[in-house]
Amino acid sequence: MKDIIILNIKELIQVEDSPRLMVKGAEMAELTTIKNAFLHISNGLIASFGSMEIFGDKFNSRQLDNSKIIDATGKMVFPSFCDSHTHLVYPASREIEYVDKIKGLSYEEIAKRGGGILNSARRLQDISEEELTCSAFERLKEIISFGTGAVEIKSGYGLTTESELKMLRVIRKLKEISPLTIKATFLGAHAVPLEYRFRQTEYVDLIINEMIPMVASEELADYIDVFCDRGFFTVEDTDRILNAGMKYGLRPKIHANELDYSGGIQIGVKYNALSVDHLEYTGDAEIEALKDSETMPTILPGAAFFLNMPYAPARKMIEAGLPVAMASDFNPGSSPSGNMQLVLSMASILYRMTPEEGINATTINSAYAMDLSREMGSIAVGKIANVFITKPIPSYQYMPYYYGSNKVDTAILNGVVECVN
Repeated sequence: MKDIIILNIKELIQVEDSPRLMVKGAEMAELTTIKNAFLHISNGLIASFGSMEIFGDKFNSRQLDNSKIIDATGKMVFPSFCDSHTHLVYPASREIEYVDKIKGLSYEEIAKRGGGILNSARRLQDISEEELTCSAFERLKEIISFGTGAVEIKSGYGLTTESELKMLRVIRKLKEISPLTIKATFLGAHAVPLEYRFRQTEYVDLIINEMIPMVASEELADYIDVFCDRGFFTVEDTDRILNAGMKYGLRPKIHANELDYSGGIQIGVKYNALSVDHLEYTGDAEIEALKDSETMPTILPGAAFFLNMPYAPARKMIEAGLPVAMASDFNPGSSPSGNMQLVLSMASILYRMTPEEGINATTINSAYAMDLSREMGSIAVGKIANVFITKPIPSYQYMPYYYGSNKVDTAILNGVVECVN
């Protein structure tokens, strides 16, 4: 593998001499950059970086001749986005339900009549692993082109043991064939299947006694998740499922407080969840529970925007000293986009976060929400060389400001150029 040396970078964004696992509170407004910079990538890792003023002292002509040189004059270099919450393995789009939403039906009303997650679950049972892999792989290529370097993918459209395992095997295949860093999450508790309506405890028993042991035996998942919210799974259900998952080494990640004050945040903190996600309904009690925990509050702007729901109180969380991550929630029903540039824009437009806070939320903090911030999420020596070069832009503030267009010129993953737009 040839070294890559990127020269004349207009501004190198989010550099760290002493890497951190996350940033929280007032630190989220800080962003260290180097203007007129270079970046050296070797063996798939970040080897060095600095000002062009010292470049000549670090490299001789032989090193330059044996490296791939990229001139980034007028362009910036960012660490790749880390998208810590997606459902991008799915059988088909759901635009008909989108029309139902326009006509006034709520997310819960659509779910109660067999739409939503249950709609995807029915279709998933009839589709092959090969078809699922091919369609998901195309989505992965798309998110690479928008600057994503790591992604978490959940199951949860199976809702039977066979179909949940099918989804997780597809995710395992995607790990093998995609240059993205991928984490897999088992989400059998995404919805209650119609055949278990009014027998929810029996479905929870199936997850605990059959699904979790089989997922663990094939080593198909990194994490376990539960949709702990009104109309889905109760705190008691969640407690049982997480306790069972942790016995098999599956750390929790929770869907929490999207539809109501559900207790999902508190149960997530109780079980040391890596993240609690959605958080539209987050008050003082939830913020207090998150303080001094190791759980990352993760907001999913695309879902709240698409469903016209309340926005999570990001400013209140940051001002209380919490960290905040943001992810796409890429899925066919409530957030049909994996564009993390758009998520970054929404951070500022909808949640009143500064560009610096938004960049931290979509890189280092979202990397933490995947247990990856030691390996990526910032520009630091020894981290995996997942970066993107922008098109010529005037400032890093331009990234969230100029929403709607793809500002990525070149995506580099694991030290290899994977996409040139």
